[in-house]
Amino acid sequence: MNATAPPAGDLYLVVGYDGSPPATRALDAAIRLLYGRAGTIVVVYVAHLPSIDSLSPGAVEEMEATFDDIAQELRTSASEQLRDREERWRFERREGPIAEELIAAATDIHDAHPGDNVVIAVGSSSHAMHRVVGSVAVSLARRSAVPLVVVP
Repeated sequence: MNATAPPAGDLYLVVGYDGSPPATRALDAAIRLLYGRAGTIVVVYVAHLPSIDSLSPGAVEEMEATFDDIAQELRTSASEQLRDREERWRFERREGPIAEELIAAATDIHDAHPGDNVVIAVGSSSHAMHRVVGSVAVSLARRSAVPLVVVP
């Protein structure tokens, strides 16, 4: 009988990040979870246009430029938060419904690295309205095929 455990693959932590306090806590948690393990933190900003049908093409272009600026600011913010704590990370910008895009990011990583572990980490919402209509964390809990860490 062999008592050695099989090698555990690398750990990929997909962190939903919008610069808010819950997202900052989720990134801090990902740093702690990756400590001492092989893997990567994938910081994901999802630009979301709630109702694109009602926007003119010019307004959509302006929003795209705004999203580019926001993504750059968030990349810088994440870089500062990770500085001197974790070097194994990358930043992605996606567009669409937030929960769906975080799941898609995790799925893409899982498909590219089938022997590795993929986890989504998000902060819990502090908005009272999300208790009524739901939050990204609730949507992920209902639909994610990969493990989910919701950081309070």
